[in-house]
Amino acid sequence: MKKVIVILTVFVFATHLLYANEISIKFHLKFGFVKGGEAEMTIYDTIFNGQPAIHYHVMGKTTGLANKLYGVYDIYETTVDAETRLPVKTIRNVKEGSYRRYNETLFYHDVDSIYSQRSGWRAVPEDLLDLISVFFYFVHKNPFENLQPGDAVIYPTINADKISDVSIRYLRDEKIKTDVGEIDCHVLTPTVRKGRVLEKSDGVRFYLAKKDKVPVYIEFDMRVGALKGVIKHYKINGVERVLQ
Repeated sequence: MKKVIVILTVFVFATHLLYANEISIKFHLKFGFVKGGEAEMTIYDTIFNGQPAIHYHVMGKTTGLANKLYGVYDIYETTVDAETRLPVKTIRNVKEGSYRRYNETLFYHDVDSIYSQRSGWRAVPEDLLDLISVFFYFVHKNPFENLQPGDAVIYPTINADKISDVSIRYLRDEKIKTDVGEIDCHVLTPTVRKGRVLEKSDGVRFYLAKKDKVPVYIEFDMRVGALKGVIKHYKINGVERVLQ
């Protein structure tokens, strides 16, 4: 369950491209009809080192019985340059059971380097992303009208001071039924590390509303059964919006 909360937290929201003073998206995580967790992201414009930037604040946590068993409360923050969409600063604040980890990382893309509070200076691959910015970057750089089912892009991505390649694959278009009606969606899957929780490395699929570019539904193929992420609200400047 811990790994699923993390995957939901860092992947599921990182596709939204609308801009406003503040955007808020919230999901409930469910086994069948039983709620096991929730995640919320806020997006807002800001300034970083005198340049226009976008800030993402992502929170994921367990609730109810799952919270008693796993105790997950994770916060991820990423600031990206508004023009390049490359990260300039990330914060990772993880609380999972008795485990704690906090780190801040600064990105210096002009010299392909980063500075991590935990590990110091290091050289990194060109245009390094993190687990939040990688999806924004994919959608920004790859308009869906130019993609064919099966197309995938691989990006160097850092998480917990470790760099690995993340592949994002466009699967298909599909109309799905939700609590707010039928929505035409693009279906994407990230390749994540297979482990004790996920049945396979491409066992996460999320459904992105074509028009609003908002994730509305997520599926996890788990060894113990199916897990679903269901959108709870989508707000701009505190006002509930209708998904399209």
